[in-house]
Amino acid sequence: MTGTRVLLTGAAGFIGSHIHTTLSAAGHDVVAVDALLPSAHGADAQAPEGIQRADVRDLPTLTELLRGVDVVCHQSAVVGAGVNASDAPAYASHNDVGTATLLAAMHETGCRRLVLASSMVVYGDGRYRNAVGEIVEPAARRSDDLAAGIFDTTDPTTGETLDWELVEEDSPLRPRSLYAASKVAQENYAHAWSLATGGCVTALRYHNVYGDHMPRNTPYSGVAAMFRSFLEAGEPPRVFEDGLQMRDFVHVRDVASANMAAIDAPIPGFSAFNVCSGQPITIGEVAVTLARAYGGPAPVVTGEYRPGDVRHIVASPRLAGEKLGFRAQILPEAGIAAFAHAPLRSAAPAGPPRV
Repeated sequence: MTGTRVLLTGAAGFIGSHIHTTLSAAGHDVVAVDALLPSAHGADAQAPEGIQRADVRDLPTLTELLRGVDVVCHQSAVVGAGVNASDAPAYASHNDVGTATLLAAMHETGCRRLVLASSMVVYGDGRYRNAVGEIVEPAARRSDDLAAGIFDTTDPTTGETLDWELVEEDSPLRPRSLYAASKVAQENYAHAWSLATGGCVTALRYHNVYGDHMPRNTPYSGVAAMFRSFLEAGEPPRVFEDGLQMRDFVHVRDVASANMAAIDAPIPGFSAFNVCSGQPITIGEVAVTLARAYGGPAPVVTGEYRPGDVRHIVASPRLAGEKLGFRAQILPEAGIAAFAHAPLRSAAPAGPPRV
């Protein structure tokens, strides 16, 4: 399908800018907007060519922008786990009120298709199996254990270490951060809208996205960018816990391809899909791969931890392959090595996100 008119929110962001390029190259008519929040783009950010400055909480502006639009690709969001509880109003305002306002504008203008940027964080901790093969909800990691260097998740009944499993899309949603809570709310609003209007929603649950033009190190950056910042400063990447945390790193160009697949293949009702490489990798391996490719000092495993972090979270790519025809093309080993010298976003964020 070509020639579809798409409203793309968050078009100046890390992921949104790649989606903009991909959709435009495929012949889609893209109406690109971004609020250019200082916390993400710097205090003096100007709208790039072809992108309009617009806030998704502005109902009259959205209603006008949606005239003639076939599908909305909603990428705008305040991202990251949040530094502390004072960030909560910004997440709720930009992510949740913004999404609710967008859905209201879609209802008013008759637009019935939404592709929503969601995240792996909606699952909370990952999926685990015990020694006899049963799926078990792990016990919460205790601060005393973390401080003592005991990081593995355990069976709440036996205390034995659990083995990680691939997370499927029907897994329970258990948000553990401000960002995660806002993403679950976005999905819930979109699901309710689809039931009320008959609209189509495809929620794409991104895993650890990395690649060209990723923001440099901020409290809201991904771990790959943080490791790059250490290397650029001539310092070893600092790896928390024991470095054995399992994650799935998916390249931003693959994420853009997943969005195009969702736009080109509408599915009735509400659907959610993992967007991942399908190739789990440890955080320690990411740091080692980057350091070697960059030619910098070897990583240091610090044993530090953040109380809200999860031990393992890796996903199954099966459903996205079956329903969307999406399969990642850039596998982590090669993609992360290339990321060692990829251009990064240079704008300095102007403080934490604000309402």
